[in-house]
Amino acid sequence: MKYLGIDWGEKRIGLALADSETKLATPFKTAGSVEEVARIVASERIDLVVLGKPISITNYQLPITNEKYNKFIVDLKSKIKARLEMVDERLSSQAADALVGHKKIKSSRDEIAAMIILQSYLDARNL
Repeated sequence: MKYLGIDWGEKRIGLALADSETKLATPFKTAGSVEEVARIVASERIDLVVLGKPISITNYQLPITNEKYNKFIVDLKSKIKARLEMVDERLSSQAADALVGHKKIKSSRDEIAAMIILQSYLDARNL
C-alpha cells in the first residue's frame, strides 16, 4: 500500500510518501495546486491520502482558512480515486522548523511537515 501525506497551505502544499513495506514517511515535494496533487496521486499509485487538518492549539480555525481548506478537500476528492483521511496536524509546522533549522527554506519545511503528519498517522495505527 502507498501513502501520500499532505501539509496543506494556501500558498504551498507539502507532500510526503510512505509505503506499507518500510512504514517510513519521507519528504517528497511541494505542489502548487490540487490538480498537481491529483496527478501525483495517480502517477505514484497512491492508495491512501493523509491530509493534515489545520487547527490551532486552542481548537480554533479561521473562517477564511476553513473555507479554502474545505474547497481543497472537495476538489481533491473529485479528482482522485484514493481514500482520503484527515488528521490533526497541530504543531507539525513547528516540529518541521526544528528539523529544518530555520524558516527560510519554505519548501523543505512544508515537505517535512507533511512527513511528520504522515509518520504520525502510520505510527498511531501501527501500519
